[in-house]
Amino acid sequence: MSTLFDTLCPMHARLGAHGHIVHAGPTLQRIHPEGDLRGRRFLELFEMRRPVKGHSMEALRAASGLPLRLRMRQPPGLALKGVLVALGPDSPVGPAGGALVNLSFAIALPEAVRAFDLTRADFAATDLAIEMLYLIEAKTMTMDALHKANMRLQGGKTEAEQKAFTDTLTGLGNRRLLERVATRLIAGERDFALLSLDLDFFKAVNYSLGHAAGDHVLRAAAQAMLEETRSDDTVLRFGGDEFVLILTGMTRRAEVDEFARRLIARLEAPIIHQGEACRISASIGAVLSRDRDAPDIDTMLAQADAALYAAKHRGRARHVLYDPANPPDMPARTKRDAKGDETGSRP
Repeated sequence: MSTLFDTLCPMHARLGAHGHIVHAGPTLQRIHPEGDLRGRRFLELFEMRRPVKGHSMEALRAASGLPLRLRMRQPPGLALKGVLVALGPDSPVGPAGGALVNLSFAIALPEAVRAFDLTRADFAATDLAIEMLYLIEAKTMTMDALHKANMRLQGGKTEAEQKAFTDTLTGLGNRRLLERVATRLIAGERDFALLSLDLDFFKAVNYSLGHAAGDHVLRAAAQAMLEETRSDDTVLRFGGDEFVLILTGMTRRAEVDEFARRLIARLEAPIIHQGEACRISASIGAVLSRDRDAPDIDTMLAQADAALYAAKHRGRARHVLYDPANPPDMPARTKRDAKGDETGSRP
């Protein structure tokens, strides 16, 4: 009889009249490797959760024929399902007053397999547990494959976005990035200064030393701007020798003045290319977001450009901070006109 139940119900236990285990199936014994379960009280090993709670054989017999919810008392404390049949005086299965209980891992199956290293041999041939394991494994593999594919897709998307927002020559952000950065700052109600910067005398370098020297100067100027700004600031190249800087949290005119002076001085240091000294400077127009109730990036950029043109008309290597109460008196003209002829020698 024991061999028959061990084959058909490897998670079963036969209980005596006082709730002690008379016989335990091989899988039930395996998940309690501390020794032979015979003689152990069933409720010392398993906590009855539903339909009734109790610590006596009477409580177990009262649940005869009902779905049981139990929990292993030893780690990992798996939740189990089961059914119990109380045995009468004429039962051929076990002693009168005892019970036959059969258990299942139910949704705790994957955890049980991992915790106790269970295999197909630990389940009845008709048990759907193995099929469930196959389905779980297939689902896991599918989800893992989908996750990897999604990560590759996201990686490709991120790389494409980075390329779309990056100037290939200098590695700085490009004009496409301006709206994204400004929108984030404005939505977060964070004040900032926006600086429009042109390199003075850059065309003279291009004409006299060639485009390779010009590219070298642009990269060196970009590096200088990065070194003079902070990690939460943004430096953008708009094309040619035009740059835009967004200085997060800079709200005082004195701060902008000190930064612009320092950056202009830094850019006036000679840049050496193949033994030749390339000399440039910078003109800067700046505007503060706090000077308007509702900052608008297009308006701020136009005002920064107006301040930049004013700086160039005052002699270059200068900076002008836009004053809403007294805006620069500039004629309507294109940026190329405002910059004038820079092909001559640097004063």
